[in-house]
Amino acid sequence: MERFPDHCHQGIEPHKLDGALVRIYDPEKTIVDCFRYRNKLGIDVVLEALRLWRQRGVGAGARCGRGLGRDSRHAAVGQSRRKALSLTCRRYTDGVTRLRVDIWSDIACPWCYVGKRRFESALSRFPHAVETEVVWRAFELDPSAPRESDGTISYSERLARKYHSPPEEATAMIARMSDIARADGLPFDFARIRPGNTFDAHRLLHFAYENGRQDQVKERLLRAYLCEGESIGDRDVLVRLAAEAGLVGDDVRAALLGDAYVREVRADESEAAELGISGVPFFVLGGRYAVSGAQPADVLLAALDQAWTDLATPAAVLTDGPACGPDGCQSQ
Repeated sequence: MERFPDHCHQGIEPHKLDGALVRIYDPEKTIVDCFRYRNKLGIDVVLEALRLWRQRGVGAGARCGRGLGRDSRHAAVGQSRRKALSLTCRRYTDGVTRLRVDIWSDIACPWCYVGKRRFESALSRFPHAVETEVVWRAFELDPSAPRESDGTISYSERLARKYHSPPEEATAMIARMSDIARADGLPFDFARIRPGNTFDAHRLLHFAYENGRQDQVKERLLRAYLCEGESIGDRDVLVRLAAEAGLVGDDVRAALLGDAYVREVRADESEAAELGISGVPFFVLGGRYAVSGAQPADVLLAALDQAWTDLATPAAVLTDGPACGPDGCQSQ
C-alpha cells in the first residue's frame, strides 16, 4: 500500500488509507490533487483522505473561486459522501472502453477558458483521444448575479471592489491574466466583458450535450463572453450564439423559454458541492482522478495517461463466492 508523500501526510495513519491510493503530482512545483479507488469499499476512505488532505491547505492550480478569476488556493472541504462520487463514477465499471472526463466550469471564468485550451492541448497528444468523452458540467461562480450587470462599472472596478484592493492592483491583475491567456492563444478583452447570470448558459450546454454539440457551444460561449463582450445572460444572445455553434435557434429558444434542463444544472451543482468543489475548472478523469485548476498541459496529459491505464486494468477479484452463470448456479 502506498502512503501520502511526507509533505502532505500530516497525521493520517496508514491504516486509514487501506485499500485506497492517493497520489500527488508535483511537476515544476505544481501540485495537483488526484484520487482513485481500488475497489468499491475504498471510496469512502479516499474521500475522507482527500478531505483531510485539503483541509491542510495543499495548493491547487490557478482557478476561479466564488467570484473572479485569480490564483486561489484550496478552501476547506465539507463532508463528502459516497453518493457524490458514485454519481461521477457510475459509467466506469468493468467493460468500459471509453474514458469519460467530467469538467466543472463556468462561462464567467477566465481560468476555465485557459484550462479548456490546456486540456485540448493535452488531449491532442493523448493516444486515446478518440476514445475519450468530454462532458462539461455546470458551476455558477455567482448564482445571484442579475441577467446583465451595470454596464457603467468597469471590470477593473468590479475587481477592486470585490477584493477590496486599490484600482492599480486590479488593473495589474487583469494585465497578468491577459498575458497568461495570450500565451495560450486567447485574446481576452476585459474592457468589453459584460458580467451576467450564467444559469441559462448552463441549461443551454445541457441542451447542446443532448444534441451532440456541447464542446462547440462551450467554446462559443467562452469566446463570446471573454473576448467579444457578449451578454451571456441575454437569452436572445444565447440563441444566436447557439445557432452559430450548429444548433437550431428555434429549438434553443423553446428550451430556454421553458424550464428545460433546470434540474440537470442543479444536479451538477449539487454534485460539485458533495465533492467539495469550491473553484473551477475542476476535472474528474474516469471517475478516479481529480485535477483542480488550469494546470499545464503536461500535467493534464499525465493525468489522462494514468486514468487510461487504470481504466484498461481489469478489476481484481477480492473474494470468490457462489454465483449464477449461463449454465446454472453454484452450490454453497
